[in-house]
Amino acid sequence: MRGDTNTVLIGLVLGPGLWLATVALAVLEGVQDGLFDLSLVAAHARLVVSIPLFFACESWVDPRMAACVATIARTGVVPPAAQSALQNEVSRIVRWTNLWWPEAFCLMLAVVIGATGSTLQTYGVSAAGDPSRTTLAALVYFHVGLTVFRFLLFRWGWKLALWCWFLWRVSRLDLQLIPGHSDRAGGLGPLEGVHERFTPLVAAFSVLECASLAESISVGALSATAVYPTIALLLLTDGVLFLAPLLVFTDKLWASRTQGVGAYMTLSARYAKEFETKWTAGTIPEGERLLGSGDIQSLADLNNAIAVVKSMRWVTVGPRLLTMMALAAVVPLTPLILFQYPLAELAQKFFQRMVGL
Repeated sequence: MRGDTNTVLIGLVLGPGLWLATVALAVLEGVQDGLFDLSLVAAHARLVVSIPLFFACESWVDPRMAACVATIARTGVVPPAAQSALQNEVSRIVRWTNLWWPEAFCLMLAVVIGATGSTLQTYGVSAAGDPSRTTLAALVYFHVGLTVFRFLLFRWGWKLALWCWFLWRVSRLDLQLIPGHSDRAGGLGPLEGVHERFTPLVAAFSVLECASLAESISVGALSATAVYPTIALLLLTDGVLFLAPLLVFTDKLWASRTQGVGAYMTLSARYAKEFETKWTAGTIPEGERLLGSGDIQSLADLNNAIAVVKSMRWVTVGPRLLTMMALAAVVPLTPLILFQYPLAELAQKFFQRMVGL
């Protein structure tokens, strides 16, 4: 799963591949009647949706991380004096990523949780092994499929921890942020592009959360109205995991904005004074015409540049990233509405609003 390996293909083998094997075993054993019951929907979601999304996110985000580092180095955000330190941090993270023992530990932890019958969630029928299910299909899912899912989940936790550590180390370098940069983030805009690529992972978490809550609601272990605190906690967790790491640059962004506003205002005052001296003295300077002069356009351009500096954000989180994260987190949860408002009732209300009844 390193280098140029097709991780999406591996995800399809580990996820839907295990799912097909489980379904085939259930059919052969004649226990397929309850296989697609709503009380087991999270089991299908783990294998068919979440695991492929884990690998899709990995294949999508890793190239953007490398491109982001190259961009901030090329544009001078990381000055030449700090280039060697940046390269050392990149080498360290690559080395840690390629270590075998963190993944071995994640696998061992997944095996131990499965062997002890522990669960990572307090709801969801298929979140832990069920001793009453002794069929071969159930054993394959609980002891293989669920273990693989937990291993990949822990593995992503390790990768996110490495990325957060890398961001922290980069934020401590002697960065030369550009207050007038058009990305409104001093040149750190590529970081926002990296975190946009985490949306498949956010969607995977939301799909699993929705399916697990649906399992508990379907068996009467949880009421439809009791899911709101859990959903709020999920959204808070997504914010901590995928948005909070970008706050490590806040102090330098704020300092750069303050310094930039002061520098640009000084330049503006100097230019405005010379402009007024030249053009508002009552007479047009000899050899120059007011109509068509570039001085007026330059004054307007300078004012626009000052507006860009003043609009510089103190976090590298823009509206686009917030929108993508919100959609990835909320859209997979919308099927839970059907437990409180049945589809027929929703269709009736929609029709009544359309016709004005």
